Amino acid sequence: MALKVIGAGFGRTGTWSTFTALNRLGLACYHMQEVILNKANKGHLDFWRKVANSKPGTPHDWDRVFANYTATVDNPGCCVWRELLAEYPDAKVLLTLHPRGAEGWYD
Repeated sequence: MALKVIGAGFGRTGTWSTFTALNRLGLACYHMQEVILNKANKGHLDFWRKVANSKPGTPHDWDRVFANYTATVDNPGCCVWRELLAEYPDAKVLLTLHPRGAEGWYD
């Protein structure tokens, strides 16, 4: 499955609500909770660790991680939204922002 929606917003900006809404709309959505709690995603944490430790421009097998998803929001996907858009150029980028701006984000 190709990603149709790529969330570029960081956590605490409504990503859980967005995750819930996208799933209800029929878009299987990837969220940090999927990395941590979904036993079917065993190995994803190792994949993301490799991504985090790689040099910019290193190719990654995004289809392996997103094989069962059509959307991603929150970490870790938001950290590589540009790379994901290059891999899935027909996807829409969704930016979520904290309603109180930058100061509200860390409160």
